[in-house]
This record gives sequence, structure tokens and C-alpha cells, in this order.
Amino acid sequence: MGKIISIANQKGGVGKTTTAINLSAALASLRKKILLIDSDPQGNATSGYGLDKNNIENTIYELMLGDCSVKDCIIKDVRKNMDIIPSNVNLAGADIELIGKERKEFILKEEIDWIVKEYDYILIDCPPSLNTLTVNAMVASTTVLVPIQCEYYALEGISQLIYTINLVRERLNPTLNIEGVVFTMFDSRTNLSQQVVNNVKENLSQYVFETVIPRNIRLAEAPSHGMPITEYDPRSIGAKSYINLAKELIRKNKN
Repeated sequence: MGKIISIANQKGGVGKTTTAINLSAALASLRKKILLIDSDPQGNATSGYGLDKNNIENTIYELMLGDCSVKDCIIKDVRKNMDIIPSNVNLAGADIELIGKERKEFILKEEIDWIVKEYDYILIDCPPSLNTLTVNAMVASTTVLVPIQCEYYALEGISQLIYTINLVRERLNPTLNIEGVVFTMFDSRTNLSQQVVNNVKENLSQYVFETVIPRNIRLAEAPSHGMPITEYDPRSIGAKSYINLAKELIRKNKN
């Protein structure tokens, strides 16, 4: 049975989509069967794999509205061991279109239930807000992975995210847990990055991944080429970091 992990933080610009793209690619390179679900209307996880998000017939939007089945919108073999459910800007209207729909929080879970056994890991890239799409992802998930940028306001909003996760656990998904926190955009040249890491470790009781994702120009360039970093520059520090994160995740889930 596949593990379903939402990658969520309502704060934008924290490396959430970068983590979704590159962690999924790293896991696939380690011979794990992966499904990446792009649940962000910006569709950056979709284009980050070189897919033309604006010319795809069936996306998560059609899935959420009941216009196609989960198998209809999976794009198979985007890379070896790697499938994607794509997204585009149409998804921005889903929140409004789902108003009044019964059990709307369970739409994604009920669809994923059909295919979860086919994968080792299903990663969901959530939008940078705590809306119906994010709640759907959390209801469908086993755990939530929280990327945190190494900057002054890192802890801002995390308490709200944890509150939302706890609320979803209480009311909709009693088995939901936090997978852990992963630090992104770490700059070893500054004291601030290390201070942020220490501050979060002191103030959060959650698991903190040992692997830290550094600031890396190759990591920033990769999406514009439609490639994960493991493909764009496999020797870069960014690629090595995401491979290490994938290995740490696999080890953690064996225990």
C-alpha cells in the first residue's frame, strides 16, 4: 500500500513545489514507483516535468468536478517509475464550483483509493493556501511534509498550518500525521540560516529532517528547462541533497 504525503505550507516561496518535483524524481531514481499529484492551480509541478499544462485534456480539475476518473487523468511514464496527475489554471475555480457539494473534502481520497496500491509513494503538491484543495489533499494523505525556508519569518504561519492539520485529524482524517519539517534555501554563508534551524528545532516538537536543501542556482534553473534537478544537473549539490532527502524518507518509513 502506497504512502500518501501532502507537501504543504500556506506560506508561498518556501520551496514547496521544488521539493515536490525533486523529491518525487529522487524517489523514482531510487526505484520507487511514484505518483506526483499537482494540486496547485499554478501547475508548476506539471511544467517542472516538461509537460504543456495548458494543453492537457484531463487534469485534477476535471477529476475534482467528476468529469473524469482518476485513471483518465494520470499521465503515465513521465519519467521511469514516475506518473503525474497534472494541473493548470482551471483549478483556481474549483473552490467556488465545489461549494455545496456533499463530502467535497473526500473527493480526492475516494479517487486515490482506486490506485493507491499501484505506488510506493504518492506526493501531493498543495497550493500555498489553506483552502478546499489543501484540505482534500490532507484528507487523502497519510502524512504532511512541511518545507520551511531558512529566513527570519520561518515560523510565521507554521502554527496555523499545524492547527489546520490537527483540525483535519479531529474531524476528517484521524490517521493524519506530520511526516516532518524539511529546511530549504539554506545558505551556509550566513549565521541566519543556522539560527533559523536552531530556532525551529527548539520551538517545534515535530520531526526535523537531517537533510537540508541548500540555496543552489542549478536548482533554481531546472524548472525552466522542464527537468527535475536529478536530470538537469545530477552532480549539483541540489541533486545530491534531494537524493539524500529521499533516502532519509525511505529509511524513516522502514522504522
